[in-house]
Amino acid sequence: MLTYDSAGFRLDGRPLRILSGAVHYARTRPGQWPQRLAAVRAMGLNTVETYVPWNLHEPAPGRHERLAELGEFLDEAARQGLWAIVRPGPYICAEWDNGGLPGWLTARVGRRARTSDPEYLAAVDAFFDVLMPAVVARQSDRGGNVLMVQVENEYGSFGSDGAYLRHLADGLRDRGVTVPLFTSDGPEDHMLTGGTLPGVLATVNFGSDPEEAFAALRRHRPADPPFCMEYWNGWFDHWGRPHHTRDAEDAAGTLRRILAAGGSVNLYMAHGGTSFGTTAGANHADPPFNSTDWEHSPFQPVTTSYDYDAPLDERGAPTAKYRLFREVLAEFAAARPEEARYLDDREPGPPPVAPVLPEATVPLTERAALPFGPAVASPVPPTFEELGLEHGLVRYTAELPGPRPPLPLTVEGLRDRATLRVDGGRAAELERGTGQEPPAVAGGVRIELLVESLGRVNYGPQVGETKGITGGVRHERQYVHGWRAEPLPLDPLPAAEFTAGDGEGLARGTLDLAETGDAFLAVPGGHHGYVWANGFLLGRYDARGPQRTLYCPQPVLRAGRNTFVLLELGDAAPDRIELRPEADLG
Repeated sequence: MLTYDSAGFRLDGRPLRILSGAVHYARTRPGQWPQRLAAVRAMGLNTVETYVPWNLHEPAPGRHERLAELGEFLDEAARQGLWAIVRPGPYICAEWDNGGLPGWLTARVGRRARTSDPEYLAAVDAFFDVLMPAVVARQSDRGGNVLMVQVENEYGSFGSDGAYLRHLADGLRDRGVTVPLFTSDGPEDHMLTGGTLPGVLATVNFGSDPEEAFAALRRHRPADPPFCMEYWNGWFDHWGRPHHTRDAEDAAGTLRRILAAGGSVNLYMAHGGTSFGTTAGANHADPPFNSTDWEHSPFQPVTTSYDYDAPLDERGAPTAKYRLFREVLAEFAAARPEEARYLDDREPGPPPVAPVLPEATVPLTERAALPFGPAVASPVPPTFEELGLEHGLVRYTAELPGPRPPLPLTVEGLRDRATLRVDGGRAAELERGTGQEPPAVAGGVRIELLVESLGRVNYGPQVGETKGITGGVRHERQYVHGWRAEPLPLDPLPAAEFTAGDGEGLARGTLDLAETGDAFLAVPGGHHGYVWANGFLLGRYDARGPQRTLYCPQPVLRAGRNTFVLLELGDAAPDRIELRPEADLG
């Protein structure tokens, strides 16, 4: 049984320093888990931490998918000699779409999300009923490897509904959680007062100044041990912004100070991975999110790569930061062997990473029109959520009354990008929050807006935003009514009829491989779009960078023929996909 006091943790009565690293099972493929987790153990960590993205597992009310993955990941962690920390949400942030909350739910409850609102809590309870048995069965006091379970996430950065946190904690206990519960918040007074619960372990998240952060924690919770639940040793990227890196020596120095201060630690991230498909989130402020002017800060989608400048890079290979962290952890283990315990006594060896495939070209020789779903008629443009669409594309069409001269066409509440066509011809590219002048369009024409959703905001008060055209479309001051909306989900790959030739829409090509490996895909000449490999949606690409290649993991590919599909949404016409020998993250 794991217990704690102000001095630290004890497992079955013996001292234990929790040396953890974050690995998100949903940001890697199951076939990669053994290598990633073995590398975590070989770094000198004894625990792995993971989030649970609710919207991945319940994409529609009552429809559950991929639930077995959490238990399978925890079992693999145990096989690799690691204890585990589980953070089931319901909100996780994690630069994940909508902070992990289902879009169908937040569209329904709005501002009542993350509160003690009965409708919201009923949905949380129903999800936890199906999720938590896998965690409960694997707790350390039942012979498993789960040491701790989190209550919500960084709630002190969002709200102050103590009844909500108490409901979650009591609900976890009622469902059989007997290991310690914990909260995690920034080391600031208002966060530690708003996000913690009496009787529940409090931890702090930070990237520097551990002595100051632990002092703040001790002021509020003198009986709790120092624990940095998220040591931000790197950072994530937004499209159109520079790639973030952190000096490895500086990061290792801060880790050494955390340990010297008596702290347990969770490296965020140990391995970041990839936000495959449409799972990447978005933000409304520049890091480190000190600004609270949410309404006027730019909308910034997060890149597909979640490399995070972590000790293990996007494909799981060790970096200079990994080697320095390993030295620091080895020093600690030599000095405090009674605390640096492991689940077993195996000597870990450095695990091999998958090979990288050599350069190759995939000619895109076939095309297919986008297979939109049935049209929905509505006086006003329906949102994605009203159409039952989590992410993807919606084609909105309407007739502008005429005759009338060219007048500004304003799309209110565009979320997030749109191509405007007038009588079938491409007329303008529109993007949320850019401040561009509305295009002038004459009356008596047919307008079409192909709207794409990007990541939902994952942090702050705008979590839960809806997608599509969320306001209306005005021609000068007059609203345009009488719309047809045709949805198109992009994950899984839409079924389409491909033929040889040119044209817009989906483009397809094949590549024969003698053996499999990791690959990095580039789209020469592409502006913005999506790539699938053997039907698996790798994610978005964008010419703005900083990410210039998409990671294609070995388990997605196969020996023999591989099929790649591209959807370019800009005005480019890429004719190929290229396999590159290394990642280009800017």
